[in-house]
Amino acid sequence: MLSYWKCSNGFSEIKQWKSGCWVRATSPTSEELAILSERFAVPLDFIYDSKDVEERPRVDHEDNWLMAFIRIPCKSIDEDGDTVFSTAPLAILVRDDVFVTVCNFDNEVLDDFINWSKRKHYQSCKGYDLMLSLMLSTSVWYLKYLKQMNSMMTAAEGRLEKKMDNDELMRMMGIGKFLIYFITSLKGNSTVLARIKMRIRSLPYDEDLLEDVEIESQQAFDTANIYNNILKRQQEAYSSVIGNNLNRIMKTLTVVTILLMIPTVIAGYYGMNVPNGFESHWLGFPLAIAISVVLMACGYFFIRHSKFFK
Repeated sequence: MLSYWKCSNGFSEIKQWKSGCWVRATSPTSEELAILSERFAVPLDFIYDSKDVEERPRVDHEDNWLMAFIRIPCKSIDEDGDTVFSTAPLAILVRDDVFVTVCNFDNEVLDDFINWSKRKHYQSCKGYDLMLSLMLSTSVWYLKYLKQMNSMMTAAEGRLEKKMDNDELMRMMGIGKFLIYFITSLKGNSTVLARIKMRIRSLPYDEDLLEDVEIESQQAFDTANIYNNILKRQQEAYSSVIGNNLNRIMKTLTVVTILLMIPTVIAGYYGMNVPNGFESHWLGFPLAIAISVVLMACGYFFIRHSKFFK
């Protein structure tokens, strides 16, 4: 879908392109890509790369176009009803009075940015300021999703304290994977921002806005790293707990095996096909049982007070 947005008291959609407006392409068709190429001379090679979900953040320059890929956060629900976080590429192209964004993946960043601009009553936002504003909104959404991940981690931790469950452990591992995606994408976005800053030094842009983007981007990156470190420590702690529980179970099984071995040995001696003086005595069987019980009691008392089994 191809749409045009003009900033006047916030972004609002217009029917046709006007100078300085935002050309927003959402999962564009081949016909819409042809319009972008013929009308605005947009480099299609760069646009085609936006379809690759693994496209890395980068900056390019061609025919007076400043082109950048940044990765924006996305959220979806899988078949099991669990929340899945990921990142997707967003292509941003700026040249003179033309501003184009292309995204082929569902996200909340762009729609929320439009609503936010209306709440803030933006009178003018175009060119490099619009690029920086989108990057600022991207960092804000990273922080929002990171807070949701933190809530998921806290809830899973509370459930694991009550009962060690494989599903909860797998959910914690999934959150760790999401955090790695976020950290990698935020690091790439920071590199893109640094390169954009170098390219627009001599061009008109809002310096305060650039500073806000740098602060929010760094905050999102630091927050993701903090949550990732916390999650790693939690996983190490749960691994230690599982290991201790396994050791306790193996210790119990070892004690039971040793105690059961005592009557087995006695029964083996008395069951030999050789004379032992009790094979025809009526006290033979009760005596074997009594000896087994006494020795098992002695063995239990020894094990109970042995340092090896504490």
